[in-house]
Order: sequence, then C-alpha cells, then structure tokens
Amino acid sequence: MSRRERAGDSLRKGVYVLPNLITSGSLFAGFYSIVQSHFGRYELAAFAIVAGVVLDGLDGRVARMTHTTTKFGVEYDSLADLVTFGVAPAFLVYGWALSPFDRWGWLAAFLYLVCGALRLARFNVQVNTVEKGKFNGLPIPAAATFVASCILFVTHLQQVDVDGGGARSDILGWLSGVSSAMDAYRPFVVLITIYILALLMVSTVKFNSFKDLNPFLKRPFNTLVVFIFAMLLLFSEPQIMIFLAIAGYVVSGPIGELTNAMRRGRGKKTETSEKGNDDGHDAD
Repeated sequence: MSRRERAGDSLRKGVYVLPNLITSGSLFAGFYSIVQSHFGRYELAAFAIVAGVVLDGLDGRVARMTHTTTKFGVEYDSLADLVTFGVAPAFLVYGWALSPFDRWGWLAAFLYLVCGALRLARFNVQVNTVEKGKFNGLPIPAAATFVASCILFVTHLQQVDVDGGGARSDILGWLSGVSSAMDAYRPFVVLITIYILALLMVSTVKFNSFKDLNPFLKRPFNTLVVFIFAMLLLFSEPQIMIFLAIAGYVVSGPIGELTNAMRRGRGKKTETSEKGNDDGHDAD
C-alpha cells in the first residue's frame, strides 16, 4: 500500500477535533492580523500574532497530553504556521515600517517569508535528528513574536509620550523620548532587523526549545515565586515584558554559539599547551 493510500485510510477513520480546532484558531489569528494590517491597525494585527503564538503552543501540547498527535495534525500545523508566523508578520512589518523603501521593503518582507517557509520545511525533515531540547535555527513563531512585540513596544512608548511618560514612570518617559528621537531611523533599523531574523531562521544556530518543561512536575518553592513575579510583571506592562523576553531569546542563540566557540578555542589551546609540555618533558 502506498503512502498516499495509507494517509487516505487514516483520514477516513477521522481526525481529532480539539488539537486541530486550536490550530484553526491560530490560523484565524494570522488571517485576522492580515486584515487589520490592511486597514492600518498595526497594534491589533500585532496582538493577533501574539494570540496565534499562544494557540500554536497549546495545540501541540494538547495533542501530546491527550495522545492525539497525527501526521495530519503536523501537516496542518505547518500550513497554519506559514500563514500566521510567515505571511502575517511579513505583511504587517511592510505596512508598518518597510513601505518607504518600496521595492527593497517588500523584498525584505518576502525574504522573511521565504526563510520562514524554508525553516518550517527543514524542521519537518529534521524533526527526529535534531538534538533534543534544541531548535536548529530561530523558530518561526519566535521570529513572528519578535516582529509583533517590536510594534507593540514602539506603539506603547508612543502612547506613553502622548499621555505624559513622567507622570507614570521616569524609565518609561526616558524610553519614550529615545523612541521619539529614533523615529526617523526606525525604517532602517526594522529593515536590518528583518534581514537578521530571516538569516537566523535558516542558520544552524541552536536555540532552546523548552519542550521538556513540564508544569505538572514538582519544582522548588522558589520557582513558584519567580513565576508569580514574572506573571505580575507581564500583566503590569505586557508590551514591554513580551518584547524583553523575546529579544532575550533571539540573542540567546548567537550568544550561546559564541560562548561555545570560545570554550572550544580555550580547550584546543589547553590541549596544545599540554602536548607541548609533554613533548618537552620527553626531550629532557
């Protein structure tokens, strides 16, 4: 029996509703983001992408917890990811910051999209060969979250500037002033950022997957305190905290690779030095 016939038999037996329904919700979030970007409502479009990221994380976890993981669900999830985390962020970032560059702007947005598609295809092929607990290249949901969080962060600071940043927080007021001063350079910064995100997605830089985190296992008491504190910060300033968290994740991959390279370099120097000492001792 061919692979296509086996897939057809599997579909005739039915599909699991709950995980695929959550995936459909993620796909709807991506479509909703595209619609809002078309009307220039970039903040709503960015929030829709963040909602899609949450739903995308839920569908896989629900499927694993309920033992309802199927080939159909995996393929459907990849197609939804391409729309929600590929097409929607590319459309959003072009309308928000890259349109002044005209051809170079939409080419940058397309580069992000095609690198995201390549990243998804490579993940599906290498899913069983990549080191456990690691992603090979920046995951496309993380790249999309970074794009959305940048827009939410800048929009929030602009709103703080309008309302009066000093009345709320000296730090927010200072950040708002910096954001206003950089408005003229924002398209260039975003253009460079999009190129970096695209290259990171198709790179071999390792990123933590966090799939081994199990919330149902016992943890130290301090872990609960840290999570509660983090949730309070998230709810108090969600635009800022989401941006800081995802920015830290994006830079963690290159920093980790650089650290490992430096360790390997020091290890080689140590081995060379020890070998030289041994050779000198034998000569005596």
